[in-house]
Amino acid sequence: MLSFKNNKKPFMAKFKLSTFAMLVVLLLLAMSALPNLYPNQSWLYISAAPHSKMQTPPSTNTLVTFLNEQGLNAAQAYESQATINVLLNEPTKSAQAQAAIKAQYANTQTKIVERATSPSWLQSFGLSPIKLGLDLNGGVLFVLDVDLDKAIDEQLVSAYQQAKSIIIKQKAHGVKALQTQTGFVINALPNAGDKLTPVIKELQSRFANLAVVTNNNGTVKTAQFSYSEQGRSAFNKEVMSQTLTTLRSRIEELGITEAVTQRQGKQRIRIELPGVQDPTEAKRIIGATASLGFYQLKAVGGQTFNLQTGGTIKLDPVPIFTGEHINNAHAGRDDWSKPLVQLSLDSQGGDAMSAFSKANIGKPMATVYSEYSQNAKGEVVKKSEVINVANIAQHLSSRFSITNMQSPQAAADLALLLRAGSLSAPVTIVHEQTIGPSLGSENISNGLAALMLGMGITLAFMAMWYRRLGLIANVALILNLTSLVGLMSLLPGVVLTLPGIAGLVLTIGMAVDTNVIIFERIKEERRKGRAPYQAIEQGYKQAFSTIFDANITTMITALILYGIGYGPVKGFAITLALGLVTSMFTGVYVSKVLSQSLYLKLGKKSGVSTDA
Repeated sequence: MLSFKNNKKPFMAKFKLSTFAMLVVLLLLAMSALPNLYPNQSWLYISAAPHSKMQTPPSTNTLVTFLNEQGLNAAQAYESQATINVLLNEPTKSAQAQAAIKAQYANTQTKIVERATSPSWLQSFGLSPIKLGLDLNGGVLFVLDVDLDKAIDEQLVSAYQQAKSIIIKQKAHGVKALQTQTGFVINALPNAGDKLTPVIKELQSRFANLAVVTNNNGTVKTAQFSYSEQGRSAFNKEVMSQTLTTLRSRIEELGITEAVTQRQGKQRIRIELPGVQDPTEAKRIIGATASLGFYQLKAVGGQTFNLQTGGTIKLDPVPIFTGEHINNAHAGRDDWSKPLVQLSLDSQGGDAMSAFSKANIGKPMATVYSEYSQNAKGEVVKKSEVINVANIAQHLSSRFSITNMQSPQAAADLALLLRAGSLSAPVTIVHEQTIGPSLGSENISNGLAALMLGMGITLAFMAMWYRRLGLIANVALILNLTSLVGLMSLLPGVVLTLPGIAGLVLTIGMAVDTNVIIFERIKEERRKGRAPYQAIEQGYKQAFSTIFDANITTMITALILYGIGYGPVKGFAITLALGLVTSMFTGVYVSKVLSQSLYLKLGKKSGVSTDA
């Protein structure tokens, strides 16, 4: 007896400790699931447009009356810090209200902002509802095509222009650069062959992926520059990576926090903007391919650029620095109330600006604005304009301004693009789809109805077929769904889509399947004559390997779907993968604790030993 009691105490202590840990996990996941009972609301924020003559927006009563006349009844409205906050009776019509206000009051700006409705104590923990995908929350889908061939051509043109500049800089007489169909070639006369090598080295230091093939036929030494397959592949990879980073930065600048931006195929990018009810601004900023460069004027030679005001000007083809060295940019006004853009450079850009301005005080510097567009033939062309030529009045550093902007809106757009970064390749929106919030609401209703129907039938079947164990399975199933919702709410980057709701339904079926396997094993052990507690212990132990193997194979499939899929497929894969984790947790561990606790309690009540 002594030996039996000494073995039981450590077991009971371990049992209580694991039960406590399990309860803590369930409590945390339940708390993170709570905010989903309080969906966010779409509010309209109306304020005076920046740089407009209007200092404050129209009065709250005037706006509410106007919205009511348009059939857009306001549920709540109040003013806070020169901004009017309006909540419509039908928040799905917020975009319609935004357009109506913009048409009626031209000097105002209206934003649609998602506001949490959960209790403040939940918000204090940083808890929020599950982020909804495009098909549930409504929004805009863009598919962009990145013109990699055009980017290669532009890179070769830039390398050719810089090659000519290097030849002049190094005073390499007898060396000349010529363009070809596949790139460009540099020729050196016999008496200038030794001057070709330094030119090649400096050019390759600026363009790492550029391949060079040298040839010496006795009279002329040549160096042919082009992109090899390996160099082209490396360049394309860099361009796609930089384009993705830039687009994500631009989306963040627009204040969209739940966007999905991912590569689709070889040269396309898929952008999902859930909750965006007005795609106009997003389309204008995302599709823009503007870049900025600062150049020195050249009296002799150089590259010809068009002036925005008309005429042409010669500039050094090698910029002093480009937009990639800009840390921050803000629109503002100068002393004469003319729009300008204030720039802040990084250390490298600041050093370049400091060195150049110090050596060129009193001399002009040009600001070149470049963007890609489609001509009448549908071809993508690059247009570069000199938007500003100003004399350097003093020694500049990492902070200075671009003046003479055309309008406040042009200054604001340029500042946003410079903050987010410029695109090194032209992008074209090849597909655009807008999903209304009312359709998303309908998808949610239908999806939840299917989920509740499936869960109700499952709960009824388990309760009738397995009786007491079925009730335990039902409790575990409810805890599984709660844990899954809590986990999806807790993890950043997880988005619930309509196929994701299908994944929830599938998770319920897989969780029940886990319990069915276990309960059938328990029945077998009971038929062998084992006591209830021992039958439960053996049933869970023997079924674990089967359940684990089945879940691992399904998890591999989910990970593959997540890796190669996009949009709704990725949403389904995420829900399925997380559902497998919570199913194992609740279906095996939680239900085991519940089963053991139930039979221990029943054994004590009946006075029958459960340890036999």
